[in-house]
Amino acid sequence: MNQNNFQKLAEKIKLLISDVDGVLTDGKILISSNGEESKFFNVEDGTGAALAYYADLPIALISGRFSECTSIRANELNIKHCFQNTLNKTEKLHELMNIYSVDYGEIAYIGDSLVDIPVMKLVALPITVPNAQDLNKTHSVYITKKSGGQGVLLEVVERILMFQNRYKEVLKIMEKDKF
Repeated sequence: MNQNNFQKLAEKIKLLISDVDGVLTDGKILISSNGEESKFFNVEDGTGAALAYYADLPIALISGRFSECTSIRANELNIKHCFQNTLNKTEKLHELMNIYSVDYGEIAYIGDSLVDIPVMKLVALPITVPNAQDLNKTHSVYITKKSGGQGVLLEVVERILMFQNRYKEVLKIMEKDKF
C-alpha cells in the first residue's frame, strides 16, 4: 500500500485494537515447572499507550488465550477493555464498536495470526508485523517496521497521530502534564 492510502485511512481512526501474543510480545511464552507463566513486553509500548491516552485514542486488546500477564500489562497501560480467551474476535470487535460508537472505517487492528484475519478483513486499517503469518500480510494495509514485542504499539500510534497531524500537539500536552 502506498503512503497516501495509508494516510487517508489513518486520518479517520478513532479506535485502535490489538492482539497480544506476537504483537505486544514476541510470541514466546515461558512456563516454569510450577506452571507460572511469563512474557516479555516492550517498555516502548507503554509510551505508545500514553500517547494514545493523551490523544483520546482508545486502545483495546483482544487475545485468543488467557494470561494473567496480559491482564497485568493491560492494567499498567490503562487499557480499559482487554478481552482474553477469545477466538471469535469479531464478536468482541462488534462489542467495542458499540462501546465506542465507531464504525469499521474508524478502526485500526493489529494482528499476526490466522484468528486475527476475520477482524482484519472488516476494519479500515488492518496492520500486521513482519513476523506474522504470511496470510495475515495479504490482508494487511501496513506491515510495521518493528517485529512483535519490539515496540509495535508505539510505532502504530505514532504513525496514526502523525497522519492525523496531532503528534506534536499530543507531545506538548504530555509535556505540560509532566509525563
